[in-house]
Amino acid sequence: MEDQDLLRYSRHILLEEFGIDGQARVSAAHALVIGAGGLGSPALLYLAAAGVGQITLVDDDTLDLTNLQRQVAHTTARVGLAKVDSAAVAMRELNPDIRIDTHRLRADDALLGQLVASADVVLDCSDNFATRHAVNRACVAHAVPLVAGAAIRFDGQLSVYDTRDAVSPCYACIFPPEADFEETRCAVLGVLGPVVGTIGTLQASEAIKLLAGIGPSMAGRLLMFDGRRTAFDTLGVARDPGCRVCGHRPLPKPAD
Repeated sequence: MEDQDLLRYSRHILLEEFGIDGQARVSAAHALVIGAGGLGSPALLYLAAAGVGQITLVDDDTLDLTNLQRQVAHTTARVGLAKVDSAAVAMRELNPDIRIDTHRLRADDALLGQLVASADVVLDCSDNFATRHAVNRACVAHAVPLVAGAAIRFDGQLSVYDTRDAVSPCYACIFPPEADFEETRCAVLGVLGPVVGTIGTLQASEAIKLLAGIGPSMAGRLLMFDGRRTAFDTLGVARDPGCRVCGHRPLPKPAD
């Protein structure tokens, strides 16, 4: 590690659980981020600041003035640009030493099948169930840990779905694709900007911990954030052996 890197990442290296070895793992890692909006903005900036060696960003949207109330990686001057291009500008200004790959495309099964296979961690910062389930299917297929967040109005949620662990659920175990969940968008109901920032920041934290080898992760737990009360609640979530996406995994052996 170069002297400049030791200086840049010194506050991570000073952490006993992190150290030089943890930073080396982060610097060699590849993070795939789906979405460069409200959740993706803080997540991308913190991943870049932490020195994640390669960050791949997928988003097909264009920056609009209404986005700027919460999508803090972007600026007024970049309204009209593709969000992936705008976010890449902010990330490179923060840390020019990392590799950034952008895809101005919708995250469908074909693209995800290609990109997830080479990633060490995936952050789902999207805003719709179809994309979330597509991301989850790809992560299960390639056994890549998924850090998934969501936010609407004053509420947010976060979990890690790591099917490398036989007891960890996948996203579909908790939110089955066949269930009739009501899909709501912030364009209709609104969202408090810092709530989205809180969840996106926590996504970055979980991803960096996974890459650095610091545990435990949020796998098996669902974090609920109530922005009105400024309160966090945590629910235990279990794997569904009958899940259509990950149910094919062998069950863990009982303890002796």
